Amino acid sequence: MIRNFTLLIALLLCSATLFAQQTNQPPKREFRGVWIATVQNIDWPSKPKPGVDSETQKQELLSILDEHQRTGINAIMLQIRPSTDALYAKGREQWSMFLTGKQGKAPAPFYDPLEFAIAEAHKRGMELHAWINPYRATTSLVDSLTSPDHITRTTPDWFFTYDDKKYFNPGLPEVQQYLVDVIMDVVRHYDVDGIHFDDYFYPYPGKTPLPDSASYTRYGQNFASIEDWRRNNVDVLIKTLSDSIHAEKKHMKFGISPFGIWRNQAQDSLGSESNGLSGYSALYADARKWVQEGWVDYINPQLYFPFHYKAAPYEKLLDWWAANANGKHVYIGQGVYRAMEDREGWRDKQQLPNQVRYLRENPAVQGSVYFSSKSLTNNLAGFRDSLQYDFYRYPALQPTMPWLGELAPVAPLKLREDKFLFFRRWKKAKLKWDSPDQQEKVYGYVVYRFDENEPINLEQSKSILKITFDGSMNSFHDESAERGKSYQYVVTAIDRLKNESAPSNFFRMRLW
Repeated sequence: MIRNFTLLIALLLCSATLFAQQTNQPPKREFRGVWIATVQNIDWPSKPKPGVDSETQKQELLSILDEHQRTGINAIMLQIRPSTDALYAKGREQWSMFLTGKQGKAPAPFYDPLEFAIAEAHKRGMELHAWINPYRATTSLVDSLTSPDHITRTTPDWFFTYDDKKYFNPGLPEVQQYLVDVIMDVVRHYDVDGIHFDDYFYPYPGKTPLPDSASYTRYGQNFASIEDWRRNNVDVLIKTLSDSIHAEKKHMKFGISPFGIWRNQAQDSLGSESNGLSGYSALYADARKWVQEGWVDYINPQLYFPFHYKAAPYEKLLDWWAANANGKHVYIGQGVYRAMEDREGWRDKQQLPNQVRYLRENPAVQGSVYFSSKSLTNNLAGFRDSLQYDFYRYPALQPTMPWLGELAPVAPLKLREDKFLFFRRWKKAKLKWDSPDQQEKVYGYVVYRFDENEPINLEQSKSILKITFDGSMNSFHDESAERGKSYQYVVTAIDRLKNESAPSNFFRMRLW
C-alpha cells in the first residue's frame, strides 16, 4: 500500500515536471513588438545637430533594429507621423522637425526613412507597423517651430488649441476626410504590415473644457450629449479607415493601442475592476466597440501598471481585455520605462517578467508591445536580458489572422543538400529547395532543424533556425551545425499573413 502510494506520488511529480517543462516552452507564435518613438526624438533619430546627415540616422536605426533582433523582437511600431508631419516622403504633409531639425526640411542626402525602415525590418523577419497620431497637430505653441505653410496656418479653422498644443477638430467632416486621405497615402505607397494608432484621440483632460461647442451645435443635433457626439466622431474615423485599409490591401492589419481602462465597473457593469481614468470618458475612445464591431484587427491596451495596483490592477485589466477580444488579437502594452521607478509594484524587479508569464497563461492574449525602444535596449532592470535569454530565446512567427486570409501556400519541394559544398560539410550545412507552385503567394520560409533521433514537431519554437520574409530565397546555410552530428531538416513556406504551408520532405544530413 505504502509502496503503491509512493509510486503514485512519483508519477504525479514526474507528470508535473513534464507539464512545467512543456508550458515553459516559448510559444511558436507570438507578437513581440516594440514602439520606436520619434516625437521629441525619444528613441530615434537622435536630436538633429549640425553635421548629422542621413547616413548617420540610417546607421543609428540599423543599430536599433539589430539590438531588437538579438532580443527576439519580431514587430516594430515606428512613429512616422508624430504631429501632422511626416517621417516619410510619399505623402501630403511636411517633413518632421524631429527628423531634420526644421519642419518642412527634407533629409540630406535625401532618403525615405519609412521605405528604409520597412526594408531593413523585413530583412530581419520583423513586421513594421506605421504608428500614426491622427489628431495631434503641434507639440507646442511656439510659432518658430511650425513652418509658415503648415496646415495649421493655411487652414486654421480645422484646429483648436488646448493647453499647450493644437489639435484637429474631430467633429469636422472635412477633417475626417483629410485624415483618411493622409493615412491612405501610407497604405497605398508603402509596404507596411499594419497601420497603428496609440491612445491620443481627443486630448487628455486639462483644466478647461474642450473648445468644440460651436462644432457640436452645427453637427451634433442627432446626439443626446456632446460626449456621445465626440465618441461618434472617433468611431466614424476608425470605421472608415478600417474599411478603406482592408479594401486597398487585404493583408494589411489595423490596430489601436488605447488607454488601459475602457470603463470602470462603477460607471458601466461591462467595465473592468478598476477605478482609474477611463478612455471612454476622458478621450472619447470607445475601444471596446471597435473590437466588438470588428473594425480593428488587434487591440493593444497600454497596461503600464503593476499587479494589484488599486486604481488599475494589471491582472484584472489584462483579463478584461482578453474577455472582450471578440476573436481578434490582444497584445499587451508594457511600460518598460517604469522598470526602475521607486514606486509601488515597480520596486520588484520581477514585475515585468511576471507580467509576461501572466499574459502567456491567457490563450486570448497573443503577445506584447514594449514602450519604448530605448528603455528596452538600455536593459532597464535587466528586462532585455530576461527576454533575450529566457522568454524570447527562440524565434517566433507572428500570429495568424484568419479573418484577413487563411489559405496557406503550397509546401516547398525537393529539400536537399547543395552538392557544390559536398566536400565542405564540416564547415557548414547548405540546404536547397525548389520554390513551390503558385510562388507568388510565398512571402518567406521557415527552416527547422531536429537532432538525429528527435521526433519531428513543427509546433516547438526551439526547432526554428530561420524565419525569412524573402520569398525568392531557396537556400540556407546552417552555420551552427556541428561536425560529426546528424540532423533532420524541414522547410515550410509562409504567406504575407504568416499562414504556414505543409512541410517539405524531411532531409537528413550528417556533417563529417
